[in-house]
Amino acid sequence: MKILVLGGGGREHTICYVLSKSAKLEKLFCTPGNGGISEIADIVEGISVTDFDSVARFCKENKIDLVFPGPEEPLVKGLRDFLEKEGIKVFGPDSVGALIEGSKSFAKEIMDKAGVPTAKFEVFDEPSKAKAYIEKKGAPIVVKADGLCAGKGVFVCETKEEAIKAIEKIMEEKIFGESGNKVVIEEKLVGEEASYIVITDGYNFKALPTSQDHKRLLDNDEGPNTGGMGAYSPTPLIDLELRQKIEKKIIAPVLKTLEKEGHPYLGFLYAGLMIVNKEPYVLEFNCRLGDPEAQVILPRVENDFLEIIETALEGNLDKVELKERKEAAVCVVMASKGYPGKYEKGKKIEGLEKVSQIQDVIVFHAGTKKVNNEFYTNGGRVLGVTALDKDIPSAIEKAYKAVSLIHFEGAHYRKDIGKRVFKYLGSF
Repeated sequence: MKILVLGGGGREHTICYVLSKSAKLEKLFCTPGNGGISEIADIVEGISVTDFDSVARFCKENKIDLVFPGPEEPLVKGLRDFLEKEGIKVFGPDSVGALIEGSKSFAKEIMDKAGVPTAKFEVFDEPSKAKAYIEKKGAPIVVKADGLCAGKGVFVCETKEEAIKAIEKIMEEKIFGESGNKVVIEEKLVGEEASYIVITDGYNFKALPTSQDHKRLLDNDEGPNTGGMGAYSPTPLIDLELRQKIEKKIIAPVLKTLEKEGHPYLGFLYAGLMIVNKEPYVLEFNCRLGDPEAQVILPRVENDFLEIIETALEGNLDKVELKERKEAAVCVVMASKGYPGKYEKGKKIEGLEKVSQIQDVIVFHAGTKKVNNEFYTNGGRVLGVTALDKDIPSAIEKAYKAVSLIHFEGAHYRKDIGKRVFKYLGSF
């Protein structure tokens, strides 16, 4: 099977890594890729992931059997709709299904129809009405830009003044462009956040290993939000009883509702959850794998991953038994100095050879480029160092041992990835 993976981050390196191990894989391509991906896939240069004409042309010229998008943007913009008309298979939802991430108001409407537990909300397309609502409801309150904002469109406001300022930034100053034409204003939920990701053929679904990521830049969940500074899997926060609640109250009803609407949902459905008194509430949905959650989830799947994808494309996911490795996984993200703000590129990365000698440690590249067999920084999040071991504490120790061997100027990483687990396990 010939596959084209779209994207160039740590998530896409992880996807390429698990696909490359499949006996069913004939040839693997990736655009735009990165330094690490170049070692396991042919990098296709000069094609934007949202330039559907160029993607289709490449697929036809190279007899691609499947396009596997990593990020959400091409899906929201209609990648599958476009390529399927050209006779090219895509693993991901159509443009309507992808609105589950592309429009927060659409996601809330689907949840409303499906009876899914989520924060109480209202949707506004006029700033004056949104401000009046905030004056009436008070704070704390959450303000969300409706469309895609690269993870930066959510404002958790502790005061009315903060919330009104958020409305002005989103709807009047248009800091997110057209994504801020509408806002969703909702109550603030207080609890523990977790990620629950399933793979689905539109009718059946299989839950991937559970995980928790760490969004804040600094230790103890301080500092600004980022794309994610690390993750671990599994999380004891989600026990068997909670898994059953999530699947019965959230995943199954949402998939059933999308099917009834005439858009069976194919691909990954990611539920960002808040667990309040052992009850799950949906904060948001994503139409793709998380990053860095993918870096701890996919290496823990025992099955041939391409076989799972093929079975989902055939609509037979109910026949699959998804098996998890017993080992736990921890991923520590190494970022450039200045991230998530301005950062420098072109810093030489050293120590990767040493890390490659450690069993069950995989370094997933995010913002890197390869020049003359040397790796250099080329993004905000540079590497995701993933370690597998018998339990979370052992995986934490192994991951940080590997991190200590890697060096580039200005490298920043959190020192407490995975430690959150001790709320549930007790300290060691």
